[in-house]
Amino acid sequence: MSTKLGLVLLTLAIALIVSIVLNWALFARAKQYYIEANRVHLDPLGLSEKPPLISPDHSTAKPVVAFLGDSRAAMWPSPPTLTQFEFVNRGIGGQSSAQALLRFDYDISLARPNVIIIQIGVNDLKNIPILPECKQDIVANCKHNIEQIVSKSSKMGATVILTTIFPVSTVPLARRPFWSPEVDRAIEEINAFLGTLEAPPVIIFDAYTLLAPQRTAPGIYADELHLDAAGYEMLNDELARVLAQLDLK
Repeated sequence: MSTKLGLVLLTLAIALIVSIVLNWALFARAKQYYIEANRVHLDPLGLSEKPPLISPDHSTAKPVVAFLGDSRAAMWPSPPTLTQFEFVNRGIGGQSSAQALLRFDYDISLARPNVIIIQIGVNDLKNIPILPECKQDIVANCKHNIEQIVSKSSKMGATVILTTIFPVSTVPLARRPFWSPEVDRAIEEINAFLGTLEAPPVIIFDAYTLLAPQRTAPGIYADELHLDAAGYEMLNDELARVLAQLDLK
């Protein structure tokens, strides 16, 4: 066998292996979407994910701070230094802004938290590459749902800490067929809209600006959408500063 033929066969073998790996990755991603879709059919609001909250005795208990949102909220650890607060986490992975809004009365109202920290929206916007013709509606509905969550929170008398949607880190090769720069542009549009909602008792926590310089740096993101411990430590340093300024007596 000539050297030239050997190189051709080696190239073809590598191309075949790469093709198999990519197709398997695409199949795995499609299977994941299928499983997630059917899980939503069985439990549309994810109410089975967490036990119901019990309303605390606000006359004696510590101020209650509730996280509400998707997996980014679910993974957000309570700041370890803020022992003067009671933290509850009502984040549920994979949820859209519509799901968070619909479960608000069940998941948040009963606890009557003093502070509600909201991180939601990326699961709406990541559908834009799959449904590009629906981009305008996806963005508009996301804005409406978040505005309604903020309104419900304010009407309860809670202080709202509305966090901007985290920036996306490097998208891996297997996910790129399901991704688009339109997601990043939509995140920026939603975050600009969130800024217009700032008015007592709504505080804008600009997580996007805080994290953006580190979005491709190692040690901040666990994957393209989720932070690791160091990322949340950055957020909690700022969150501690924000909470320290609140008068919750």
